[in-house]
Parts: sequence; structure tokens; C-alpha cells
Amino acid sequence: MGNRHSPEASLSADEARRIALRAQGFIGAPDRKAGVRGVLRSLGTVQLDTISVLARSHELVAYARLGAVGRERVDRAYWSDAHSFEYWSHAACILPIEEWPLFAFRRRAHRERTMWGKGVSERTYRDMLAQLRERGPLTSTELGGAKKTADWWDWSETKIAVEAALAKGDVVCTTRRGWKRVYDLAERAVPAELREQDLSDAECHRRLVRQAGIAMGVATRSDLADYHRIRGADVDAVIGDTGLVRVDVAGWKDPAWADPAALEQLPRGRHRTTLLSPFDSLIWHRPRTDRIFDFTHRLEAYVPRPKRIHGYFAMPILAGGKLIGRVDPGRDGGALVARQISLFDVRHAPQAASALREAATWVGAEEVRIDRCDEPAVADSLRSELSGHAS
Repeated sequence: MGNRHSPEASLSADEARRIALRAQGFIGAPDRKAGVRGVLRSLGTVQLDTISVLARSHELVAYARLGAVGRERVDRAYWSDAHSFEYWSHAACILPIEEWPLFAFRRRAHRERTMWGKGVSERTYRDMLAQLRERGPLTSTELGGAKKTADWWDWSETKIAVEAALAKGDVVCTTRRGWKRVYDLAERAVPAELREQDLSDAECHRRLVRQAGIAMGVATRSDLADYHRIRGADVDAVIGDTGLVRVDVAGWKDPAWADPAALEQLPRGRHRTTLLSPFDSLIWHRPRTDRIFDFTHRLEAYVPRPKRIHGYFAMPILAGGKLIGRVDPGRDGGALVARQISLFDVRHAPQAASALREAATWVGAEEVRIDRCDEPAVADSLRSELSGHAS
């Protein structure tokens, strides 16, 4: 590889955008044979979140790339056969089990800290591990109770202990039951050949930065650091050994790195038209979203209702490789409701209507209803598209 300061290629902003879309699975025919597990392996990490509107975010990520895959099938793909595990990556994420060795650096860091498990006695920790050893995989409730009170973060001592064990790697979660983590001993749930790999911090960083670069196609230092939440200095220390190549992208202020395979042939094929979870890895790093798509997005779920601009769980609409607007979706009986929708151009109405119809089919809604659209021409066009399809 050449010097990091000497670019090996120059890309237009449009080429970089298309490379990013292909790397994330939004250009070309979806690999239905690989399915949901193929999506997870390709992305390397899928963020989890408690909010469920049309579906939970990890389900929306698979849907956005594969189309209307049955939700039960999506869940089985994620949570069966010890195919994956949960850990701290970009945030709380589901990861391919093969990536267990790559997070040794983070498990070591947690073992050295006193934050996790503070105030938990050694006896509680040992008793929790003994329960798992004797009784098999258990939820925190089955271990003795998740919370002391109804307050969200008022965890019981046992819950704190098992979450500390999860962070340190003594315990692993490879499945969920009713959205509750099911904890098991890592020595039992993680294949021995993966547990026995003891990678140095630098090697963990190198592999994760490479994986992030391939998953994004082309990325700045900030993008690479954000993907698995690695420090920028650690990215700098390994970037030269990742196999990623230095490129310049027109309009990007910072240097970028690209997957060499992504540069061999520029992306061609059909673009996906879909709704995106705000936690989708295509858009979760807001500075990157702004830079690539000229689109500023903010999750407003925790913003007081009077101060919201686009809605509680506004989902960007992807069409033609661009973000064409937003919709805040909801359910009302058998209807998918666009509680609020905005588009940049009335000409995008057919694409937005198509995205809404497909989402409705996926969640079993029989109709789509527009509740609020502040642009009258857009509202009329959307309703015309939706009613025309129904007739």
C-alpha cells in the first residue's frame, strides 16, 4: 500500500455515494440465498434498540436490504443456532459469532475498569455464574430479578452482575426471549476455536477497521472510528496495515480510505426504494450522512413533542440512491399511517408511495393513510398514487 498521504484514486462525490450504497447492500439484486445472516456478515454489526414502531430497528435493517422477508424469519436468522452474539460495537449491537475474537480489546478494557459491577459482591457474581452453569441459559428475571423498582435503570444486584459479566466476556447473549436477553456462559456458547484466539488490541483494531472499511466501501477516519466506536488514534495506528487504500473524494474535506475491491468496478444495478431505520448503518453516523447525501437527520424520539420537526421516529426514504424525504410511521388498526411526511420534490411522490406500500405489506397493514403533509401538492400526489394503486 502507498503512503497514506498519497491518494491512489480520485472519486467524484457521486461515485463515492454509489460505492457506499453498494457496500451497504442497496444497489444490485439482494442476495436472498445468504438472506438475513448474509446481511449481518456483510455489515459486520447491526444496532439494537428498544423502540418499535413498524418493527424493531434490527428487523428494519434486514427489511431495507432484502424486502418483505417475514419478520419471524428475520428473528430466527438473528437469534438461532448461536449464529450471532450481542456486544458493544457501534452501540448495543448484534454481531456475527465469528467476530467474537475481534472484541477481545474491549472485554479486556471492561475487566480493568471498576464501573461495571460496582457495588456487586464477589459472592453475587459467583452465584450468578453458578446458576448459569447448573441451570443453563437464563434471562435476568430467571436469575433472580432484573430490577429493584419500576425505574428503568434501577437494576438489581444480579442484573448488574450479569451485565458486568457480559461486558467482561464471562457471559454471552446469543439469543433473546420476548426481547429479554438470554445469558449463557461464554465457555459453553462460544465455539472453542473462537474463544482460544487471543488477539492483541492492535490486531483487534486492525481487523475491525478493515471490516468497517469494507462495509462502508469508502470512508473517512471519522467514519472508520465511528463504525465500531474505536478511538481515532487507534484507527491511525493500524490504517496502514488494513489493506484499505487512500483516495480523494471531491467535496470531502478529509482524506478517505476505500476497499480496493470496491474500486475495481463502479456500482451498477437497481437501487433499493425503502424506508430506513434511523439506526441503520447507512445513516447512523450523521456527519457521514450529511456529507454523502446532503441530508441532515436527527432522531426526535427523545425530543419533547412540541419541539419535534419531523416526528417521533422519522424514517428517511431512500430511492434512486438518494434520500428523498422522511416519514414518521405508525399503526392504526389495519392501516399504516404516515403521521407526518415530507419530500424534497413532488416528483418523488411515486417512489415514496411505493416505499410506504411495501412497508405496509411487510407489517400486514391493509392500507396506507397520510395524516399530515405540510406541502399540499405533495399530499395530493401521494394520496393520488396510493388510491390509484388501490383501485
